[in-house]
Amino acid sequence: MPLHYACPIRLLETARRLPPMPTAVAAAASPYALAGARQAREQGVLEPVLVGDAMDIRRMAKEMGWPLDGVRIERAGDDADAARRAVALAHDGECMAVMKGHLHTDTLMLAALQKQGGLRAGRRFTHAFFMAVPGWTRGLIVSDAAVNIRPSVEAKVDIVRNVVDLAHALSIPEPRVALLSSTEEVTDRIQSSLEAAEVAARCRDGAVKNALVHGPLPFDVAMSPDAARVKGIDHPVAGHADALVVADIDAGNALFKMMVHFMGASAAGVVLGASVPIMLTSRADSPEARLNSATVARLLAEEHASALRH
Repeated sequence: MPLHYACPIRLLETARRLPPMPTAVAAAASPYALAGARQAREQGVLEPVLVGDAMDIRRMAKEMGWPLDGVRIERAGDDADAARRAVALAHDGECMAVMKGHLHTDTLMLAALQKQGGLRAGRRFTHAFFMAVPGWTRGLIVSDAAVNIRPSVEAKVDIVRNVVDLAHALSIPEPRVALLSSTEEVTDRIQSSLEAAEVAARCRDGAVKNALVHGPLPFDVAMSPDAARVKGIDHPVAGHADALVVADIDAGNALFKMMVHFMGASAAGVVLGASVPIMLTSRADSPEARLNSATVARLLAEEHASALRH
């Protein structure tokens, strides 16, 4: 099994120049969750607020040699209570982000989606992975592989909008977004090709700004200049994609996990469209993956804050 790849140093250095981001860690009583929070704190990316069973948190922290000096702990009961408390901290402005600890995604998202006291911001919640790949000089965004199961055309337009916002936060001023399908031809035999063509048309008509969006494109044509040239596809996105919008959650889930397990990539997962970034790290994610997610979330939070200032 390859080692998880570290966060691109340029992103980590940018995040370190910002004040540490107060972050509510929901259901923090887990060695992985605590290790991730500790590493991100030591790197100066975030200031964790550990939400959960206080006795378990302190016991696990002691076992891993973390004295928790100056770290705030918020008591919570079961997972649902921890999710509600973590979301409330963000909703009330005490925290700038939420990180998933040792609880199910559905539990955390249910709290975040509440109309009263949740983290709705008038946009659709979507998810993106920022993939850091060994030997790859730039990152790759994959969306949506965790929240929207079989997104409609309208949902995919929202996915693209949120992806573009994330890319801007990662200092990609005009991201190239590929709408994936199994073919570059538009055919009524393959629904994803029809949807990709419609999404691309809407984006060209002004639904998305400051981005290049094209599809349908198969994965190889989106990523390989040689494949694009052989197939005669002359478009700035072809062979040079910064972001991939997948047809459905099954395709996205398979894609990012293959990159992690066979390429040693690290997946920084974050929910977009909420009032604050929500890090949906897996309960078994490595501390490196959690640091990557924290780094991406910190830059996204700064982009949100900058937009509000202007």
